[in-house]
Amino acid sequence: MDSADSPLLSVAFMLAVIFNGVAVARKEYAARLGLLAVSTLALQFFTGLYSFALPYASKWRRGRRYT
Repeated sequence: MDSADSPLLSVAFMLAVIFNGVAVARKEYAARLGLLAVSTLALQFFTGLYSFALPYASKWRRGRRYT
């Protein structure tokens, strides 16, 4: 995933949390709604982890090429 996908995931997570709040207020909560929020949060975590590790991985690969 690209770093441009991150704002879209943030919006999706925000909408899922809002849907969860509305469902809880109406007492119509379903586990699927919770999983929707958790799945978007997991995608945000893994794209962030990828973005964090990418510079270190490129330095590591560049260093190994010359030795």
